[in-house]
Amino acid sequence: MSAVPAVSAPAPLATRHEGPLDLRRLIEWLAADGVISPVEAKRTITRCAQAESRQAPLVRLANVAMTRESDGKPLDLEMLTQWLSGRAGLAYLRIDPLKVDVGKVADTMSAAYAERHKVLPVQVLPNEVVVATAEPFLTDWIAEVERQSRRTVRRVVANPADIQRYTAEFFALAKSVRAAQKAGGNTGGASFEQLVELGKSTKQLDANDQSVVQVVDWLWQYAFDQRASDIHLEPRREQGVIRFRIDGILHPAYQMPMGVMNAMVSRIKLLGRMDVVEKRRPLDGRIKTRNMRGDEVEMRLSTLPTAFGEKMVMRIFDPDTAVKDLDALGFAQHDAQRWEQLVTRPNGIILVTGPTGSGKTTTLYSTLKRVATEEVNVSTVEDQIEMIEPSFNQTQVQPQLDFGFTEGLRALMRQDPDIIMVGEIRDLATAEMAVQAALTGHLVFSTLHTNDAPSAITRLMELGVPSYLINAVMLGVLAQRLVRTLCPNCKQPDDTVTREKLETIVKPWQITGSVRAYKPVGCVDCRMTGYMGRMGLYELLSISEDFKAQVTKEPNLAGLRRQAVIDGMRPLRLAGALRVAEGVTTIEEVLSATPPLE
Repeated sequence: MSAVPAVSAPAPLATRHEGPLDLRRLIEWLAADGVISPVEAKRTITRCAQAESRQAPLVRLANVAMTRESDGKPLDLEMLTQWLSGRAGLAYLRIDPLKVDVGKVADTMSAAYAERHKVLPVQVLPNEVVVATAEPFLTDWIAEVERQSRRTVRRVVANPADIQRYTAEFFALAKSVRAAQKAGGNTGGASFEQLVELGKSTKQLDANDQSVVQVVDWLWQYAFDQRASDIHLEPRREQGVIRFRIDGILHPAYQMPMGVMNAMVSRIKLLGRMDVVEKRRPLDGRIKTRNMRGDEVEMRLSTLPTAFGEKMVMRIFDPDTAVKDLDALGFAQHDAQRWEQLVTRPNGIILVTGPTGSGKTTTLYSTLKRVATEEVNVSTVEDQIEMIEPSFNQTQVQPQLDFGFTEGLRALMRQDPDIIMVGEIRDLATAEMAVQAALTGHLVFSTLHTNDAPSAITRLMELGVPSYLINAVMLGVLAQRLVRTLCPNCKQPDDTVTREKLETIVKPWQITGSVRAYKPVGCVDCRMTGYMGRMGLYELLSISEDFKAQVTKEPNLAGLRRQAVIDGMRPLRLAGALRVAEGVTTIEEVLSATPPLE
C-alpha cells in the first residue's frame, strides 16, 4: 500500500495540557491565538450552550459557524483541526483511505479500543505505527499500544468526524474480509497455475455469503466516494489487488485474499446476470445501483481469464459526470459555436475521433442529449451500450447472433429515425450503411480511431469509401483528448511558463492574450497529485467547399490539414497550450496527451 500522505509540520510551541478537550477552553485558546475575536468568543459560548452536547467539541464549534477574525471566513472543521494540531505540537493529517492498509490497521488494535480512545491507526511501519487522534492531550493509551504492537507510536491530529467514520468503515471491512476468508478458506479458484496442498480444504466461498455481500457493497460505495471511473479486480499469485482509476490514473485501493476476491467476482457476476460458472471466456454485463446520495449509478462489467484467475473491470457511469453541457466538457467558445452549428444540420455525418478513453462517448451522449427533443427520434446502435439514456432508443450489437453495426444500422433505417448514432465505424459495410443513412436524410453520429480530425477522411478512404461520397455526406470531424486539470486548492503560479515557452510547442502558431500558468503542488484534497478532474481538448474540422476540393482519390494529408486550419480548425496542441495559458492544466499534460504539430 502507499504511504500516508505528507502532513503539516507541528507548531514550534505546544500547549501544555492534559485530559480531554474542553469546549470553553478551546474557545479561550482560539481567542488567545487571535483566530477569533473576544466578541466572537462570547457569542460562541452562548451558541454552544444551545447546541448538541454529545458531539465532539471541535464538531460543535464547527457547527456554530464561527468567523475567522483575519478575513471573516467561517471556520470549518478542517481549519479547526489544523489549528488544534499546532496547539498540541503534533502534525496534522487529512486521512486518505486510499493510502491506508486496512488489514494492518485492524491488526493493531480492536474496533472497541479505537472507538473508546478516539484514535485510528493510519500507517503501520516495521518499527512505528502512526495513529490519528482527535484528543491530542489524552496519552494514557500510548504505552498499551506500543506494548501490544511492539512498535513506537507516532501521533497525528485528524478531523474527529473522519476518525469516527473511518474507524467504523475500516474495522467493518476487515471483519468482513476475515469472516469471508474463514468461511471459504484461501483457495485461489481456477488459474493456469494450480497449487494443490494435501490436507487443505478446497471449499469455495459462497457468493451470497453475508460477509462477501458487505465487502462488495463497501467496494462500490468506496469507489463512488473517491470519484473513481473504473474499478479493477486483479488476481495475483498470492493476493488479489483492487485498483481505482481516478482522473485517468490507477490507484491501489486494497489487497484481498484470492478466495475472497473470487467470491466477490462471482457475487458481482450474479448481480450482473452473467454466467457465474463460465470462467474460461470473456463475459460482459451491467449493474445499476445507488450511491450514498441515493442517485442511480450504472456500471458496465467485463471479465477476462488471466493466468491467476478471472479479472474483472467495472466501468462506472455516474449520470452527473457522464452527460454534461458543452461548457462543462471543456469546449472553447470558438469551437462550441461551430459545433452547435454542425449538430443542428438536418442530415449528414459527424465523426468524433480519438484513442480509447479520450471521452468520445461522453461527448456524443452529451450532444445527443442536447438535440433529443420530443420532436425527433434519436436511435443508437452500440457495442456496448455505455449508459442507459431514457431519451434515446438504444440497441446493442450481438455478434453471436450475427447482429453487428451493419445489421443494426439497416434495421434502424426502417424505424423512422431522425438522428442515428453508430458506436464505431469499423469496416466498409458499416461505413457504407452510414453514408446511405446520411444520403437519405438522416443525421448520423459515429466514432473513429484516428490521431487527428483530418486523418478521419483518409481513414474512411482506406476503408473503401469513395471520395465523392465523403464530400456528399461529411459535415465535420471532432478530434479530442483528455487532460488532467490542476487542483484549485493547491495550484501555485508557475513563472517558468512564459508566452515564448508556450509558442515553442505550438509553432508556427502564436499565443495572444495574457499567460497565467500554474503548476501542481499536491494537497490532501487531490491525494498529493496536484490534479483534480479532467477536461477535454478539441480539434474541430468543419467541411467547407475548399476542403472538399482537397478530398480526391489520392488526398494529401498535409494539404487537408492546411485547408482545415484555413477553415478555422485549431489543432489539439494549440487548444492545450491555450488551457495552460489560462492556468487550467500544465504543459506536461498537454505534451503527453496531444500529437505534435506537423
